[in-house]
Amino acid sequence: MTDKRDHSNTFTITKLIQQQLGLGKSAVVITLLSGVTKVGAKLLVAESGESFGTLGDAELNSKAASRAIEFSKTSDAARMFRLQDLGLNDQSDVETLLLFEKIQPLRRLVICGAGHVGASLATLGSFLGYETTLIDDRPEFLDPERFSGINVKLMLTDNWTNAVSASIGNGVGVAVAVVTRGHNEDERCMHAVIKASPDYVGLIGSKRRTTIVIDRLRDAGADESTLRNIHAPIGLDIGAVSPEEVALAIIAEIVAERRGAKGGSLSAWRREES
Repeated sequence: MTDKRDHSNTFTITKLIQQQLGLGKSAVVITLLSGVTKVGAKLLVAESGESFGTLGDAELNSKAASRAIEFSKTSDAARMFRLQDLGLNDQSDVETLLLFEKIQPLRRLVICGAGHVGASLATLGSFLGYETTLIDDRPEFLDPERFSGINVKLMLTDNWTNAVSASIGNGVGVAVAVVTRGHNEDERCMHAVIKASPDYVGLIGSKRRTTIVIDRLRDAGADESTLRNIHAPIGLDIGAVSPEEVALAIIAEIVAERRGAKGGSLSAWRREES
């Protein structure tokens, strides 16, 4: 443990974080909270595994970077680690504590269809902090007065495929809900969606309706593994009936997918034991 250099000033790390987010990439920032080396030192571990900055020690950098890759796959936003947690001995009088924090690009929600379900979903998405875009080809459904007080981008289009492609971008951090009024609109949206490979794709409709759309995508040459990742019918099974309840089921599934959760009842174990 001989590397005592400190290249991790706040300005440099901040610029690197902005760079990663600008690329739509996530990262883990590790901050030394206490210990014998320089407190406040930072190490940024990019999604690719590449690291920037230093915690003041080469071996500590290596162990922390390895743990950061594991941490990035968990649902935790932040977590504290000791040297012992990283497989290192802490022989100093001052316990070494490291704070691991996830840095993620702004989560975006793209909704195709501004009917009752789409409008309700836009409201919930905005409330949960998603940068929300609502697309439709009917101007009356995108009347700003319908969304007064809600931070939602309204996109009127006469070309669903182009509008969806432009809204999704590279697909990183993006959830897409296709809740249009019919098969034709669904298919136009889905052709654009599967090319972008967003983090989440959901398609509304009955098993029969969604199967028809997916079969047509398959006939058009869509990759089978991509088709398997489509949530169709969309949403968690909560017995939803009203548009608001359907929107709740959809946003709950989006959150569950993002967090790596199963979406079941937290209290199910009590009934299983009895």
